[in-house]
Amino acid sequence: MAAALVGGAVLSSIFNVVFDRMSSPEVANWIKGKKLTQKLLERLKTTLYAVQAFLIDAEQKQIKERAVKDWLDSLKDAMYVADDLLDEVFTKAATQKDPGTFFSRFLNLQDREIANRMEEIIERIESIVKQKGTLGLREIPKENMSWRITTSLVERSSIYGREEDKEAIVKLLLDDDDTGDGDISVIPIVGMGGIGKTTLAQLVYNDEKVKENFDFRGWVCVSEEFDVIKVTKTIIEAITSTSCNLKDLNLLQHDLKERLSRQKFFVVLDDAWNEDYEDWSRLLKPFQNGAKGSKILITTRSKKVASVVQTISPYELSLLSDEDCWLVFSKHARLSTDSMENPTLKKVGKDIVKKCDGLPLAAQALGGLLRGNFDVEYWNHILKSEVWKFSNDKIKVVPALRISYYYLPSCLKECFVYC
Repeated sequence: MAAALVGGAVLSSIFNVVFDRMSSPEVANWIKGKKLTQKLLERLKTTLYAVQAFLIDAEQKQIKERAVKDWLDSLKDAMYVADDLLDEVFTKAATQKDPGTFFSRFLNLQDREIANRMEEIIERIESIVKQKGTLGLREIPKENMSWRITTSLVERSSIYGREEDKEAIVKLLLDDDDTGDGDISVIPIVGMGGIGKTTLAQLVYNDEKVKENFDFRGWVCVSEEFDVIKVTKTIIEAITSTSCNLKDLNLLQHDLKERLSRQKFFVVLDDAWNEDYEDWSRLLKPFQNGAKGSKILITTRSKKVASVVQTISPYELSLLSDEDCWLVFSKHARLSTDSMENPTLKKVGKDIVKKCDGLPLAAQALGGLLRGNFDVEYWNHILKSEVWKFSNDKIKVVPALRISYYYLPSCLKECFVYC
């Protein structure tokens, strides 16, 4: 099953490499003036965009459906051929010495051969794409993964091992010293997927001392789709608890600026991915008129995001101890005193928790998977099998961590696949 997931990673990586090849200046220059080849390249792009929309659904279904896995394998083979061909074009373009000949009006024999091969591979990929309907594949945009939406609500009884982290963040929030340069204080919480950044932010957000310290608070789940207008509008709605119908960024920012003016506020921007400094500068402009001691807390997996937004050193969240992971697991598995009197079951449970490697999300997911089931044989089955084979509706670790892979540069995706 792990091989299937890696297969999906391979295909995603090939797609990125092929798109990078097509967008490179070398290939663009070679195509220039060669109308036949340029037309084929645009056709290839259109075909790849079409299949990419169904790729997420296919990668999920391949675990259970052999026909979908075979379809992905065929697509992967075709993509390798396309990559080889574009690599050949790239090399030809990069090593061409005579620009006068290079941009000749008519395709020479070698160019015609490349065009013919491109035609063949496009037809092959188009034929594969046509099969998607038969397989029941549907379009799932990456940004529409609803499991990533978060709120400020928290269940304290299910959280372990974060009290010191919480107190450290609360201390930073209650510190009214300004940053020294007039900027709003921005505190990033950084850590890998599943480590509990959002949970920590929820604990802090609902802390009584924090509530008393600020005039008002607001929680916004930023997630992948970073749109300044959308995020600004959501912030206004979060702090006013009413809908906002403004659509113009200028009007939105002036409205937000007025609402924040001379008020001491605390805003959480959860799950940030955008690394663009200009986008963040635009978003944060209305916050500068807040009262002294106002704070923004940002959670992110990206150290680059933290470096872009921070005015205070990022708080890097560490993994949980095995003991704290066991407490999380036990809570979600609903282990009773009676069930823990079985030494074999407890030992297997402890071994399962060790595989969580300190990730509370993994402990929670596995605990939920075993909830109410105290059969030692089944627990052993979970311990010895690959948990990744379970569907995403049963265990949320795979989709929660897979998103980190999406944001790797193409070169690092290739390294990931190799490892």
